[in-house]
Amino acid sequence: MRPKDSRGRLSPHRTPYDLTLTQPTYNSTSTLATTTAGIPTIAIVGRPNVGKSTLFNRIVGSRRAIVGDEPGITRDRLYGDAEWENRRLQIVDTGGIIADDKDFIPAEIFRQARIAFDQAAAIVMVVDGRTELAAPDFELVSLLRKTGRPLFLAVNKVDTIKQQSLPDEFHRLGIRNIFPISAEHGRGVDDLLDAILEILPPTPETLDESSAGAPPAVERALRPHRQQQENPSPYTKKDVASEITEEPPTNATEEAPHEVKVAIIGHPNVGKSTLLNCLTSSDRAIVSPIPGTTRDAVDEIVERNGRTFRFIDTAGIRRKGKTRLMAEKLSVVMARKHLEGADIALLVIDATEGVSQLDASIAGYAHESGRSIIIVVNKWDLVISGKENPTRPTKAERMRESKRPGDRDAYEQRLRYELKFLNYAPIVFISAQSGKGTEKIFPLLEKVATERRKRVTTSQMNRFIERVDFERASVPMRQRVKILYMTQASVAPPVFVLFTNRAVKLHFSYQRFLENQIREAFGFVGTPIWIKNRARNS
Repeated sequence: MRPKDSRGRLSPHRTPYDLTLTQPTYNSTSTLATTTAGIPTIAIVGRPNVGKSTLFNRIVGSRRAIVGDEPGITRDRLYGDAEWENRRLQIVDTGGIIADDKDFIPAEIFRQARIAFDQAAAIVMVVDGRTELAAPDFELVSLLRKTGRPLFLAVNKVDTIKQQSLPDEFHRLGIRNIFPISAEHGRGVDDLLDAILEILPPTPETLDESSAGAPPAVERALRPHRQQQENPSPYTKKDVASEITEEPPTNATEEAPHEVKVAIIGHPNVGKSTLLNCLTSSDRAIVSPIPGTTRDAVDEIVERNGRTFRFIDTAGIRRKGKTRLMAEKLSVVMARKHLEGADIALLVIDATEGVSQLDASIAGYAHESGRSIIIVVNKWDLVISGKENPTRPTKAERMRESKRPGDRDAYEQRLRYELKFLNYAPIVFISAQSGKGTEKIFPLLEKVATERRKRVTTSQMNRFIERVDFERASVPMRQRVKILYMTQASVAPPVFVLFTNRAVKLHFSYQRFLENQIREAFGFVGTPIWIKNRARNS
């Protein structure tokens, strides 16, 4: 049982490495939008493995960033919303900066961090209080001073009172605002946030906690512990587990109608990050030919035709036997969590490889979780141009290559054969690198988003039942039922309940026949249909 605080409430302690989150939280990454709303951006920067992501998770109050002992886990910029003293803050987590490293990934991490510098109203540099100062620390401080932003130094891993002298050495960096903190346990984080607020310009309006979309307040969880700073017990914004409802992610009433969450999924190195950058017209995600470049889920908002889309670039999903590093295992877990929190999944397939068993497994995740699906065949330009895959093909790939058709219709026919259970999903052929064909994705997203929430009235369903010839369904006699009436119970995805004369499990061929008839009559393009049977007397 969790301990109680001085007010008799349960302590909001949560293990920083807890993986029980069932629904990820997303936050606006639009700098223009946050600036207009008067929400300042705070950038968290530092060398690799000093605790930046742990501090980020602590402030935003959720497991948004992957945390581990391996250096260099965070690569792309991650955004999260927080509240302190009735002020909204946008927090940006950046990858570990090594300014003089010219390798591709470190250079791209540094480029992403520079973008965060330009957006920030204040910068928090995190250092490891248990390690000695090194030349890269002085180089990073020199670089941060050139930005002209207010600079704060967070000396991390000061977990106990006995370690209060650890920050003394870091005065050599010449930063005036130094704060000993423990990002893992929460010590000193409130003092750091107080100091940041003091240098921010005041805003005439305060946040209404009851407003739609507002995150839970950090203040409500941290303030009861202000008088207990000598106690190293952890604290955070909220007990995340208590915020998670047991409702399935398919409940349409839980989703904001104005925002459509679109998860970009697929196995590593199929072009997911390139597609995100193309759809958002930005360099939001790091793109490289190295499989597994993306680890944390990267999201970006796009507004089009009055509708808001939140694109979420997930890490490449691998087989369990292929994930050895802890960061890879966590990235796969988080990718599936973000998929379960999305409305629509863009399943990206490498056209030069064809559909693999792993592609079918990933598609099965999306289908079984009730996500609407659009199949995106990427790198189609390499197929029609006859160019070979630059990587060395495996034996299975060479076999697929010999069978792979060159024209689009034949390719789509083979794809439909490999993914029979996604017969409802539209297919689009694109080249994310050149942008060719990507203009077809937004109209499809708008159509699928509308179809996902379509509702058919009971009277329409009853008229539909009268027109269907159920004798055409090849069902064993012992499993045949008589449909008395039918109704749509929910949307996103659409769920239909049959009221029949017998309480038996519907035969799969009967369900497939009925689903095909429903699609022919009412559409529901791109979304799975769930059918449940209920006896009238039950």
